[in-house]
Amino acid sequence: MPVQTRSARFSSFDVAEFEPVTGQEIEWKHSPVARLRALTGDVLDGSDYEHVDLSTGSTEVEWVDRTDSRVGVAGKPEERASANAWSSFERALSITVSGEESSEITINRSSFGTSARAAHTVIRAEANSRGMVILQNTGAAHLSENVEIVVEEGADLTVVTVQEWDGDSIHLASHFAEVGRDARLKHVVVSLGGSIVRINPSVHLSNEGGDVELFGVYFADAGQHLEQQVFVNHDAPNTKSRVAYKGALQGVGARAVWVGDVLIRPTAPGTDSYEQNRNLLLTDGARADSIPNLEIETGDIAGAGHASASGRFDDEQLFYLQARGIPEDEARRLVVRGFLSEIVQKIGSPALEARLQDAIEAELLVSKAV
Repeated sequence: MPVQTRSARFSSFDVAEFEPVTGQEIEWKHSPVARLRALTGDVLDGSDYEHVDLSTGSTEVEWVDRTDSRVGVAGKPEERASANAWSSFERALSITVSGEESSEITINRSSFGTSARAAHTVIRAEANSRGMVILQNTGAAHLSENVEIVVEEGADLTVVTVQEWDGDSIHLASHFAEVGRDARLKHVVVSLGGSIVRINPSVHLSNEGGDVELFGVYFADAGQHLEQQVFVNHDAPNTKSRVAYKGALQGVGARAVWVGDVLIRPTAPGTDSYEQNRNLLLTDGARADSIPNLEIETGDIAGAGHASASGRFDDEQLFYLQARGIPEDEARRLVVRGFLSEIVQKIGSPALEARLQDAIEAELLVSKAV
């Protein structure tokens, strides 16, 4: 019998310890595995890549060897693509946030090309630091990667990953986060471009008072597959998590998959957790799979819940706008923008928020049905 719970899944740094991907595995059953063979089975190019850094404040960026003590701290691969990337990368890109004055850095990545690549990134927020790290992805890519995030005691870190890849690109990523005592992490996934984009964040709340917010916004066009599998592991007292993902889909073959797993262990009394996923289906032929899961192993919690909904336009909203003289096409665009803006506005970077609002507007203008 396959393992059905996230807490019991096999994990390893060695790709050879994973069986070949067939699509029957619980972690792959929603993915187009035939199109991912090169990233799950072949040897990957794990060499360094070019990137452009734009920063304000105190943030250090450097390449470090895979034997560096900062590598391998936040998590361990639970599936073959992640393990393949881990086995293949040569050096990790290390990003260190320090200082109590808020800092912001954008890592622009656009030079991966069309060959099968591996990458590894380590993001560390030192104790009591404040900062934002934005991973901006554009251009062509055929990439499997791991991102480690360590938020030390009392730190407040925001990590944003933006996928605006070229139309034929494939991107598989596992994000592993370790949150320290009284520390806070905000993690935001924005997926707009690419053929297949699968971003799986996993957060371990291992210290008392840890707090995590996991947000996601995505827009799937015809033929696009956008997937997120989220895992929050409450493993210490008085921890808090909030998960909210929203997506819009338009066109034949547009597909979104969201799986949200929350585990509340016996060691986590006082946990406060809630997760939700909402999908707006704009046209026929689009499909959204939304699967929230809760594992609760203690009765001493502040609260735990989940919600999921996928549907079409709210006719009452459209009627309200049209009754005030707004044409139907414009009314539909306003509804979608408002629906997705709730997540975009949580990023905390005004410039990035404004640019993403424009990008969403451009997506809406592509379809004559909206």
